[in-house]
Amino acid sequence: MTEFEAGAFVIDKPEGASSFYMVRQVRRVLAMKKVGHAGTLDPFATGLLVICAGRPATKMISLIMDGEKEYLATLRLGMETSTLDPEGEVVSETAVGHISPQAVESCLQKFRGEQLQVPPIYSALKHKGKPLYHYARKGIVVEKPPRAVTISTLERTGNTLEITDNSPYLHIRVLCSKGTYIRTLGADIGKELGCGAYLTALRRTRSGCFDIGKSLPGEQLREENAREKLLEHALSVTDLSNLLQ
Repeated sequence: MTEFEAGAFVIDKPEGASSFYMVRQVRRVLAMKKVGHAGTLDPFATGLLVICAGRPATKMISLIMDGEKEYLATLRLGMETSTLDPEGEVVSETAVGHISPQAVESCLQKFRGEQLQVPPIYSALKHKGKPLYHYARKGIVVEKPPRAVTISTLERTGNTLEITDNSPYLHIRVLCSKGTYIRTLGADIGKELGCGAYLTALRRTRSGCFDIGKSLPGEQLREENAREKLLEHALSVTDLSNLLQ
């Protein structure tokens, strides 16, 4: 069996799996206890998840998380949910009507650059040692103060230009600073457009110097040769140090 002491792996997290589930899979495959991830992805989201194994690598998690993030997101306009994503209950529905490309661009322009953002009540952000979603699931609303974030790029993607009741989806690409909540951004865009919105899909494609193009599909962690596949994608502690300089 190949020796492995410490390093990191860029995993393409599949939809439906929690970030901690992916950590558990790596622990099982490597038979190691000291494993952690560098930035939570919600279960409905997919894409880049950096997982570190071994103390020399897990000590670098905070540095890995500091980089700019890139996301591809889909907003469903005209509906809002309790969690701002597909995991919650629909709490309001509003007719979309007709939203022109110019109106969308004018809206997006307002969210570019530095701004204050209120973290969602359903999030992994801690309050008295427990994540906010722990309280929200009990019906306890814990509001955190707005935090400064930077959205350096916010643009439409896809071919659909006109947004109507029959075509109520808006696809966007976001480059943002650490701590930005795309669910909150989506809800805020919906409010600005006057019809509300929630995130139906989210994919992280980049985090700092780490790119989804060099990732291991998370489903392969359940295959018989998972250890071999995982080690083929290993970044050593030296590799990490060089990347993070």
